[in-house]
Amino acid sequence: MFYYLLRFLDGRFNIPGAGVLQYVTVRAILAIIFALFFSIWFGKRFIGYMKRHNISEVQRDAKIDPFNVNKKGVPTMGGIIIISSMLIPCLLFGKILNIYMILMLITTLILGGIGFTDDYIKTFKKRKDGLNGWYKIIGQVTLGLIVGLTLRFSPQVVMNETVSTKIEDNKEIVIKSPDVKSTRTTIPFFKHHNLNYASLFDFMGEPYKYWAGWVFFVVLTVFVVAAVSNGSNLNDGMDGMAAGNSAIIGLGIGVLAYLSSNAVLSGYLDIMYIPGSEEVAVFLMAYVGALIGFLWYNSFPAQVFMGDTGSLTIGGIIAVSAVIIHKELLLPIMCGIFLIESVSVIIQKAYFKKGKRTGKHQRVWKRTPIHDHFRTSMDKVLECDPTSTVIFKGKSDLLHEMKITVRFWIITIILVAFAILTLKIR
Repeated sequence: MFYYLLRFLDGRFNIPGAGVLQYVTVRAILAIIFALFFSIWFGKRFIGYMKRHNISEVQRDAKIDPFNVNKKGVPTMGGIIIISSMLIPCLLFGKILNIYMILMLITTLILGGIGFTDDYIKTFKKRKDGLNGWYKIIGQVTLGLIVGLTLRFSPQVVMNETVSTKIEDNKEIVIKSPDVKSTRTTIPFFKHHNLNYASLFDFMGEPYKYWAGWVFFVVLTVFVVAAVSNGSNLNDGMDGMAAGNSAIIGLGIGVLAYLSSNAVLSGYLDIMYIPGSEEVAVFLMAYVGALIGFLWYNSFPAQVFMGDTGSLTIGGIIAVSAVIIHKELLLPIMCGIFLIESVSVIIQKAYFKKGKRTGKHQRVWKRTPIHDHFRTSMDKVLECDPTSTVIFKGKSDLLHEMKITVRFWIITIILVAFAILTLKIR
């Protein structure tokens, strides 16, 4: 809103300083500052309201915690704090008519709505399982289709695969390849080589491989949205865990979005130039600010839980923003913690089901998602299931959830830094 207002004032009345919001760096900084302080301000009032009305999450499984941390009566649905703190600065400082900003706002509202419904059923209907899993999948698939098809058919969505610069008459001139719609994506570690999904279907010939490439891209978008949002959901099991990891990842993707939106920098790094993607950077700075502000109350000991309202939303935002800037193949690195959490659950369930068929209660880890493995003792496992056997028992010394959380943050920082570094290790 302010962007359009100040641009009008600058063009009509030439007011000094009115053009400051033309700079993406200014808008990004304002977005992160506003989101952070609004999150802290609104969070205090939200927590007070929830406590006065005795609205709290169904008690988390405290029987596994060796430190007997009591989390009864902690309000849930804190994702409302995060979502509100993101949307307001984006509406104030973002180009809300930009197609990428629109997609990010749609992502937030759809996944926020799904998560809110799930939390509402758990909290008010007292149904621990919440929303039927198939409805979540349908919502994620729908969002993936919206994003994928919009990137295919919107005339605002174009990219330049190569950008270079040269000096003429002491001026820097940017030379870009033609604006095109493309299914190309960045491959880490490879210089001068972007993978074109259409090339996977060369055997089909023209023009069928082109359409097959877009179908593959849309299907991949659906998969990425579902995988990352569910991975974030699984990661939300300890105070500050998901919020901290997601803020770090969001900051990394925000940097990549800014680089992709700058013709000179994208040319220097030999990555695709995506006009308009600076709005993804603005959105992600609001996202990071909202999450940091939320950590004011969500860090140990948590005064509020984000619930599925937050965890599904923040994961989906990571997925969609990476797809928009054609960096989805970097997500397995940047979201390595989410990937490990998801894989641990899949392996545990598969192995457990296999054991049940043979009459044995076998586990790979003491408990999943994997972060719970480090704070669960064998005594607690056997207390719940005396016939269980565990392959990887680990050390007898158990870790406090705050230590596990901080260590996971450190791992995510390393992974995000490494993912960005791959742009030059090529």
